[in-house]
Amino acid sequence: MPYTVNCSILLTELPLLERPAAARAAGFDAVEFWWPFPAAVPTDAEVTAFECAITDAGVRLTGLNFAAGDMPAGDRGLVSWPARSAEFRDNLAVVTGIGGALGCTGFNALYGNRVDESTPEVQDALALENLALAADAVAPIGGTVLLEPVSGAPRYPLLTADDVLAVIAQVTTASGYDNVKLLADFYHLTVNGDDVAAVIAEHAAEFGHIQIADAPGRGEPGTGALPLAHWIEQSRTLGYTGPVGLEYKTTAVDPFAWLAPENDSKDTP
Repeated sequence: MPYTVNCSILLTELPLLERPAAARAAGFDAVEFWWPFPAAVPTDAEVTAFECAITDAGVRLTGLNFAAGDMPAGDRGLVSWPARSAEFRDNLAVVTGIGGALGCTGFNALYGNRVDESTPEVQDALALENLALAADAVAPIGGTVLLEPVSGAPRYPLLTADDVLAVIAQVTTASGYDNVKLLADFYHLTVNGDDVAAVIAEHAAEFGHIQIADAPGRGEPGTGALPLAHWIEQSRTLGYTGPVGLEYKTTAVDPFAWLAPENDSKDTP
């Protein structure tokens, strides 16, 4: 399938390490994860268990987030967070090690919320440094650092594709690294009021990754009003060649029922 299952938001009725096998049983050969450990630097045993869960399931890991803090509590990344910058930098070697072991090359760096103890200018300058360090860390394994707009987080400053692309341009200009790319999450872009069709028309060939959920609701394709099939088709026509990440919430007994042939339509990818 041209899809990769985000096992941090899907199949959550199962323990995390059982989800890759469940994705495989559902017919997928690729998975992605948010940071799957409670700490930025997990134990060797934790890393080994995670890697074995992927390899034993017979799936590929196509995406992995850098440590992003306590996501359920509202954290959205460490890249621009001065008090936790060292934690992000310590995480780089772990991420690169997992990526090298599993052949993963896509790494999502959540930018981070604005914090009261620092100015936006200081946070943005730090983010450029940390994104360059991340790009340098993953370059030897052919890695790409992904940066995305996020919705539903009032203090997260990157809301549109242009917001992200401006940061990427600054990283490239300052450091010379060209392996920081836009993660085009069609749900987040829509909810934040971006013109997704225009973003695709102008930048599809530059996308580092695509993720999808329907809107409103962030459910599976077909539960909302987004023309996801058309947007994916256009992205591919204009040069995007990677997988499409399934990053939606669902209460369905079968979270992938929308993929059944009888459910195929022009608006269901």
